[in-house]
Amino acid sequence: MSLIKITTKGRYALRMMVDLAEQESRNYISLKDVAGRQDISKKYLEQIVPALTQAGLLSTVRGPTGGYRLARPSEDITVGDILRVTEGSFTHVSCADVPGSCERSGSCPTITIWQGLSEVVGRYLDGITLRNIVEHQKESYTNTWVI
Repeated sequence: MSLIKITTKGRYALRMMVDLAEQESRNYISLKDVAGRQDISKKYLEQIVPALTQAGLLSTVRGPTGGYRLARPSEDITVGDILRVTEGSFTHVSCADVPGSCERSGSCPTITIWQGLSEVVGRYLDGITLRNIVEHQKESYTNTWVI
């Protein structure tokens, strides 16, 4: 049973943003480079980029030296920020997402459960920054023995 299903769009957006966070000290990165490193179709990433840019998570520059980079420092962008752009709300039932969308919402004994679940998921995802992911990944590589 899955309570929340993150789509390919959300997973790829997160992978792209982590990749850019890993390259944070560099200038703008081409989408072709990100797509190659992440083994994701460039065309698919092109569909994700406008929403992330409009949300203020990505900065773009056109031209031969252009590309993409994080619009804010990696410690200021959370997994929650990215998934809200690509997935929408973390609410698992529509009645908890849109007040008044259900005629029973005012007297429903379970609505607080769904609202609480959404809050917990949101807090968890908002507690993980791109910087946290990059640092965790570096630690994983550091702790790996190669013979």
